[in-house]
Amino acid sequence: MAEVKIGNTMVGDGHPCYVVAEIGINHNGEIGLARQLIDVAEAAGCNAVKFQKRTIDVVYTLEELAKPRESSFGETNGDLKYGLEFELGEYQGINRYCCEVDIAWFASCWDETSVDFIDQFNVPCYKIASASLTDDNLLRYTRAKGKPIILSTGMSSLEEIDHAVKVLGEKDLVLLHAVSTYPANYDELNLRVIPELKKRYGVPVGYSGHETGLPSSVAAVALGACMVERHITMSRAMWGSDQAASLEPNGITRLMRDIRLIELSFGNGVKRVLDVEKPIIKKLRRVVGESKSIPRTPWVTTNELSPVCGSVEIGVS
Repeated sequence: MAEVKIGNTMVGDGHPCYVVAEIGINHNGEIGLARQLIDVAEAAGCNAVKFQKRTIDVVYTLEELAKPRESSFGETNGDLKYGLEFELGEYQGINRYCCEVDIAWFASCWDETSVDFIDQFNVPCYKIASASLTDDNLLRYTRAKGKPIILSTGMSSLEEIDHAVKVLGEKDLVLLHAVSTYPANYDELNLRVIPELKKRYGVPVGYSGHETGLPSSVAAVALGACMVERHITMSRAMWGSDQAASLEPNGITRLMRDIRLIELSFGNGVKRVLDVEKPIIKKLRRVVGESKSIPRTPWVTTNELSPVCGSVEIGVS
């Protein structure tokens, strides 16, 4: 049975679904908002929260950073990217606060420098985003840290996933089925890929959802997802590119409830008569061989049809 240990928690078949609340950049550059989102995830019962870390001038070209893009941080895309990026002080605060409320945290690292940055906090695992699946250098660099890796597979072909798994190796690897549209439409989700990935790679497989609702994420667990990752926000109406594909506090709380209920309903697959069913057997099941004479009051007289189609003469004899 394929399983991976993340921190002190086992992830894989036979274990409770590991639920990651993706904060990402939904903190909008505000550490206070990040703390609120951590509180939401902890209160809902999530296993971990996740952030995103980039070295801006490595991940983006000067041309891309210079593009016009108005935001509260300025008038260019660079102003926005730098404004959203947490640095050492903010992550020290995140690390302390997650320790206080007892919830794990880690990050998607988009470049090697960011891997080194996050490594100083001794996170339990690393996440590699779908956009980085074909970045062999980043895959190898992240693997060299010796921690479990969660790899999202959105916008990727099976051949590309094959190659990434070959580079990373199957040990301590969790794959997440994903569709990289924000928000994703239900007819794009293709959840039947989850059991196919499990058969193909023999590693734990989860689901990273970007849809607006809950049923598909619960269905993913029913199809074998051992991990679910969903973005969270205080309000979908907030400014930000990922807010619309995120779950509000009530949404992530309901998702956790539904995942745990469906896990409770799985059982062990052994068909048997439950003790609580036995009184119902006595009450409802007919015993073959016994006959009971029950007086019957005649109800219909002559069974002759009246001229009105389908009606009968009724009365008491």
